[in-house]
Amino acid sequence: MDHLLARGNPGLLDWVERVGSSARNAWRALADVPTWAPLVVGQMRRLGVDSIPIALFIALFTGIVLALLSATLFIGAVPPYFVGALVGKTIMMELGPVLTGMALAGRVGANIAAEIGTMRVTEQVDALETLAYDPLSFLVVPRVIAGTLMFPVVTSLAVAGGVVSGWIAAINLLDLTSPEFFKGLRMFYEGRDIWFGLVKSASFGTAITLAGCLMGLKATGGAEGVGSVTMKAVVLGAMSILVLDAFWALVLLK
Repeated sequence: MDHLLARGNPGLLDWVERVGSSARNAWRALADVPTWAPLVVGQMRRLGVDSIPIALFIALFTGIVLALLSATLFIGAVPPYFVGALVGKTIMMELGPVLTGMALAGRVGANIAAEIGTMRVTEQVDALETLAYDPLSFLVVPRVIAGTLMFPVVTSLAVAGGVVSGWIAAINLLDLTSPEFFKGLRMFYEGRDIWFGLVKSASFGTAITLAGCLMGLKATGGAEGVGSVTMKAVVLGAMSILVLDAFWALVLLK
């Protein structure tokens, strides 16, 4: 069978072998719980807790802009409480997760790629292997798990901050009352508004951290190589966010 496959398409057999080998290595790394489990909490703080300030900063100004923009679009056309509806739905389902993910693709993805890339070019990764540590379970797994768990937490705080800033902007800059704002927020709220954004943000966390780790492990050529893989990790993370955003919209919004 392998002989026939190789004759028909030699590249296909090589690709299948690489996929199988990667899956086997990933499973072995996940199964090595004693190695990665003690490192997860520290990575959760570095990748998640330390990212909260930048996520809140982006969300606060996003809420203000959305409130002003929605008022401009809806003035004289629909009741004022639609401002609350647009701010809430847009931030919870789309802008909160996506803008937070884009910001963290730069902060988290670049940090991981630079750190692991430096370890690769200075032969620290080889030293781990010499000490019988699997680089995947020691370097990759704790970061990917921490990113997957913490991105929804950071996104939740960003969404809350964006809605609050939109509310404050509406009542102070648009002469909208609090009851009117929250009327629109409640009227169009659905349960999926929350979990849809959280599912997306968890997948963003997995994609960004995995891109940073894999690019970092490919680093070669000293400082120039580290800079190159860092840039590639950020670009790959941002592209992954856009692809996953479209994927979840097609799957979960039908």
